[in-house]
Amino acid sequence: MRSIAEAFFGAVGRRTLASFRSLHDTSKLINTTFYWAVIAPFKGKAIRFHASVSEIVKTGYNSIPIVSVIAFFVGIILALQAAYQLRKLGALIYVASLVGVSVTRELGPILTAIIVAGRSGSAFAAEIGSMKAAEEVDALVSMGINPVRFLVVPKLIALMLMLPALTIIADGIGLFGGFFLAVTALGIHPYNYLQQTTSSLVLKDVFTGLVKALTFGAVITIVGAYQGFKVEGGAEEVGRRTTASVVISIFMVIVFDLFFTAIFFYFT
Repeated sequence: MRSIAEAFFGAVGRRTLASFRSLHDTSKLINTTFYWAVIAPFKGKAIRFHASVSEIVKTGYNSIPIVSVIAFFVGIILALQAAYQLRKLGALIYVASLVGVSVTRELGPILTAIIVAGRSGSAFAAEIGSMKAAEEVDALVSMGINPVRFLVVPKLIALMLMLPALTIIADGIGLFGGFFLAVTALGIHPYNYLQQTTSSLVLKDVFTGLVKALTFGAVITIVGAYQGFKVEGGAEEVGRRTTASVVISIFMVIVFDLFFTAIFFYFT
């Protein structure tokens, strides 16, 4: 009978080896994806243009309504919470500054990424996982078609283009939500609000959010594709991997958001 120490260190060892295998597989997927997306087109192996456009429509255009509604409500909520404290100081005009900077630097990109992770990242994992379970991925390999080039690269291009675009839309509508509440409920003059917003925002604020959004697009695509390719089994495994893709994507989005926030804070 094994001792407690043997059982403990055996479990630690298995978890460590599994983590290294996952890290190796993820690195391999990242290398392959960016090879087919960046290097291969210069060697005459074109990107699947029509598939990329289709993914752009599904991940970007179809996401505009939900992103717009949530961004509008977030702008209103943020303005309300800011006004709750600033009213005590007689500084309601600074609601415009707080909403503008918070939405463009943080809330716009991160909320958009979370929405897209739940909507599109899960779809990536489910689509690739279903194909893996039905042995369609193996069929692509047997026909000499690289599954990463065929399935992942169009999704990567779509998200890396559309997530910054959706972030710009979310920024604009979030700012409008704060403006709407300030003018209608807080009694701030529209001109004063707009002047305070423009004086508070700088190009760096918007640029910071767009850099984050670009990175989030790559992260969500890689996580969704990785979970899809790791499916082994039937529908239950597809569901489990789809759920894992959403959870891991949101976690990684927050981690990268912290990383870029620290970088921009200390070096800009």
